[in-house]
This record gives sequence, structure tokens and C-alpha cells, in this order.
Amino acid sequence: MTKRQNIRKALLVIMFLLFPIIIFYFSPVLIIAGASRGIAAGSFIVFSLQFVFSIFFGRFTCGYLCPTGGLQECLMMANKKPAKGGKLNLIKYFIWAPWLAVIIFMFIRAGGIAEIDFIFQTKSGISVAEPSAYVIYYGVILLIVILSLAAGRRAFCHYVCWMSPFMVAGTKLGGLLKIPALHMKSDGRKCIACGKCTEICPMSLDVNKMAKSGNFRNSECILCGECADICPKKTIGYSFGKR
Repeated sequence: MTKRQNIRKALLVIMFLLFPIIIFYFSPVLIIAGASRGIAAGSFIVFSLQFVFSIFFGRFTCGYLCPTGGLQECLMMANKKPAKGGKLNLIKYFIWAPWLAVIIFMFIRAGGIAEIDFIFQTKSGISVAEPSAYVIYYGVILLIVILSLAAGRRAFCHYVCWMSPFMVAGTKLGGLLKIPALHMKSDGRKCIACGKCTEICPMSLDVNKMAKSGNFRNSECILCGECADICPKKTIGYSFGKR
């Protein structure tokens, strides 16, 4: 494992250890509760920042700073099976779209954003500060564990995650506006089709095909750099610029 991957995985583990403190800042429920009262809760701010950040850095947050990603990469020790993608990846959008519509409706009904409260409905800013909060916390953990063990690596990211669509939307917007951004690139002429990049990809993507063609425009790529670090010919690498 390279130094970069050691740092990346250490960051993911640290974020997962902080999850009991920060879980409500990723809450799909509190954002609705806040919106119904015209309050921009912590999760509203976090999701908004994820969208803006992704315009310039894609899904870098997923690969390096996501607490649920930290747990899922730990669970790869129990199940390294690739998760099936394709049309199944659309499940999260069928969850996200109506949920986002409800948030917008609640804000409209409340007359817009009247207040910003980052620690809305948290005790001194700590999410799991009361016994009842553990039910929510362990419910999320159980969902992630079940999906990872049953469907393969990072299955939660593929099928359920309500945060990734914000970053996918930001990435696509940046591409449409031709804004320079972080992305993966490759020199297909160097590729020897060894398949190591595909084998190690935590998102179960056909990286070998992308590396050969030089086209890394895949909304499920989390810019983890695993493919770049394992490539024996250094075919793949990071780049910042127009995609």
C-alpha cells in the first residue's frame, strides 16, 4: 500500500470514529425538520458545501473524508466482492429526488430560509449525546453492514447514499460549464491491460476499460487514486484542469 493510500484510509477511519459526533450533520431527516421551520440545519449546510466542493474536486470527499466510506472500506476485509452497478446505481436517485422535493416544498411553505442553525437539534453540537440517538446511529451502521456483506464493496454508496447525488450533480455542472476540476486521467498507450486497477477499485468500476480509452467520466468514481497507485506502468494519474 502506498503512502497516499495509507493517508487516505487513515482519514477515512478517523472520520468513521467521529461519526457518532457528526452523524446528524449528514441527516436526511433533520434537514426536513429544519426546513419545515425555515431553518437551514447542519445537514443543509454540509450538503450545500458538498455540492459546491464537487464542482472543483468531484467526489473527492467520498474517497477521502466520508465516515460511511471508512466503515465500508473496513468491511471489505469481510467481503471484497464487487458490487453490481449499472441500473442498480439509479436506486439512490429514486430516493434522492422525492426527498429533495420535500425539502424544497418545506422551505417554500415556511417562507424560505429565516435562520441558520448548524447545531439544530443536537446537544452542544454532539449528535449521539442521548440514549435515543444510539438507535438512529446503530440503525445506519446496521444498514451499511448488511449492504456491504450482502451486495459487495461500497454497496451503500452505490444504492442508498443520499449525499452522493449532490456531488454527482456538482461534478456534472462543473463539466458542463467547463470549470477546471480534479479528475483522473490516463495514457492509454501505456496500458498493458493487466486488470489490477479494476480488481482494486473500491467502487467496482471497469477501470481497465477507462484507462485504455482515456475516458474517466464515470459518476461513480470517487477519486480515491487506488488505480493510479497500483498501476505498474503509471498509466493513470490525477489531473486538475478541464475534463
